[in-house]
Amino acid sequence: MPAHTGRRIALIAHDNKKQDMLEWAEYNLPLLGRHELFATATTGRLLQDQLGLPVTCFRSGPFGGDQQIGARIAEGEIDLLVFFWDPLEPHPHDPDVKALLRVAVVCNIPVACNRATADFMISSPLMDRTHQAWDPSPGRPLPGQPRPDQPVADPPLQAVAGTG
Repeated sequence: MPAHTGRRIALIAHDNKKQDMLEWAEYNLPLLGRHELFATATTGRLLQDQLGLPVTCFRSGPFGGDQQIGARIAEGEIDLLVFFWDPLEPHPHDPDVKALLRVAVVCNIPVACNRATADFMISSPLMDRTHQAWDPSPGRPLPGQPRPDQPVADPPLQAVAGTG
């Protein structure tokens, strides 16, 4: 596989959204070709077979693929997530879907859940710039929290009624 200088993009589509993903990817084929692509099994095979895109495939979503991609995000190995999920259908692996979206937000990577947002994201001039990554590793405080090496100020003393 040739070395990529672009972003590492994960692509996932629920069954009722696979056609949307295929149409979106075809429309953005020249842009997607500049990046390294990852996908869950069925979505990845569809993109490979129909569009000839090189895609690293993980397991199917319900069989751990969402978790595999989530782990890659947590390790800093995925830069963007395009996840066309179907909010109108129940999914037996819904906890995995929520965990994937949670880790993407915690790790501060861009997430697109529909074609319009995916179009904005992939065509953004920011695709060619480095963004400030946030490391959610243990020991590093959440944004807005004091660092462990900063002393925490004591709360102000309050007078107790009836004394003095």
